[in-house]
This record gives sequence, C-alpha cells and structure tokens, in this order.
Amino acid sequence: MNNYTITFACYNSLDYTKKCVESLLRSNISLDRVVVVDNDSSDATFEYLSNFPFFDVIRNQDNLGCGVAWNQGVLRLQSDWSIVMNNDIEVSKGWLDALLSDADRRSLRVICPAMIEGDLNYDFDQFANSAAKKMGDVFRFGARHAVCMAIHKSVWQRVGYFAPVPSLMGYEDTLFFSELDRAGIRTGITGAAWIHHYGSITVSNLKKERGLSGNGSLGDRKNYKLLNKSLFRRKWEKLRRKRQERRWRNDELAAHQMTLHGTRSGTGFSWI
Repeated sequence: MNNYTITFACYNSLDYTKKCVESLLRSNISLDRVVVVDNDSSDATFEYLSNFPFFDVIRNQDNLGCGVAWNQGVLRLQSDWSIVMNNDIEVSKGWLDALLSDADRRSLRVICPAMIEGDLNYDFDQFANSAAKKMGDVFRFGARHAVCMAIHKSVWQRVGYFAPVPSLMGYEDTLFFSELDRAGIRTGITGAAWIHHYGSITVSNLKKERGLSGNGSLGDRKNYKLLNKSLFRRKWEKLRRKRQERRWRNDELAAHQMTLHGTRSGTGFSWI
C-alpha cells in the first residue's frame, strides 16, 4: 500500500458520518491514516469521532468550509497520497488499493473512483466487486469529481492547496480543478474502484439552515470571476465537457451495459 492520508470534513449529518466511518472499518482502512475535521458541528459528531483511534480529529470553532478543512487534514498528516473525500459516502472493500494502483499504472497524480449516487438499498460491496471486475480497464481521462479524489504530493508543490476562503462554500473544487488544467496535470476516473455517494448531504443541510432552495447557491454568485475566464470560454468548456460525457456514456453502455457514474432509482440503476 502506498503511503496515504484520508481526510474528510464534517458539519453535522452524524448519521452519514457514521456510515462513512463504518465503511472505512469494513474495508480495513487503518484509522491511524485518517484525519477528520469537524467544522463546528452542533450535533454529537465530535463526540462520536472522539471514540475512534484516528490520527487526529480537528475541531474548528467555526464552519470554515471545505477548502480550509481539506487543507488542515492534508497538512496534518503529510503523505505521498492524500485522499480527500466527502463524509456522505461509503467505500467498498479494496477500493483504495485499486485506486492508487491504477494511478501508478497510468502515471496520474489525481484520480477519482467510479460511483453510484442515491439510496443505498442494494448490496454495495457485492456490486462494487462485480463492477470492478467488469469495468476495471475502463477509464475516463480528463474526468474528475470532488466527492472522492486521490491527490499526489507533487500536485501541492505545483499548484498549491485548496483556496482557504470559507465564503467560497463549495466552489473550492472548481478553482482547484481549474488550476490543475492550467498546470497540465491530467485527471481521470477509474472503473477499478467504486464508492457510493448519498448525495451532497452537508450542502443540503447548509442550504436548509440558510433558508435557500435546493437550487440556491451557498457561495457568492460571482465566484466564477475567480476563474479569470470569459463568459464565452466558460460556456465553450462546459459544452465540450457535456459532449465528452455523452461520448463516455454511450461508449461504456455499448460495451458494458453500464457506466462509471450511476444513480440508484428504486430497484434499478440509471447510467450517466
């Protein structure tokens, strides 16, 4: 196993944090490689986390946002690989070995696992094992997501860390990915490793607290200006990304009858 750190931030949502931690335990992750950052939760999150032999549980006195919390975790236990992830996910057995092995095989410095989103009303470990065997050689070069990503230490040296601005509220990943593109650092999503994502639980709770609708934005609506890109360029890049996602979906469905990104709908899956 590569030298690694796993870090995730929490803000309330204790039930999902429990599911996440339990899945880490089932997958035989060494908890002494895990740093958790509690962003001033008002429920029993910190007390729950204190019961486990994590490398550290950092408790902030305010909700400092994802960027600050991720940086705290990454810097608290510096490793060859930092796995930055949400607290509303479950991992599968063997996911980390598969994720980092594929990164080494493909000479990538940022890599993400494939995922299913929605209700976890199926045997995820069984599904993940089967999906990894079926889709293990499927790869989306250039794709990425912030739900779970493994980042090599060389990336921090080239582009720096996440923007430590609490008011960004979820825009930190967009800025980080933009810096990766500028530096020419390739990313990808692999079918060799799978996670289940319940779906932006912390963000949804923050919106409710602030009286925002599901479509409302937590961050400033002008955050896009930080990208230093014209309206035309942003629209063109979004169009190209959507076209590429359709190509990936169509090619994967034709070859495997499934894709690297699915949603659980009732008793079946919808493929994205």
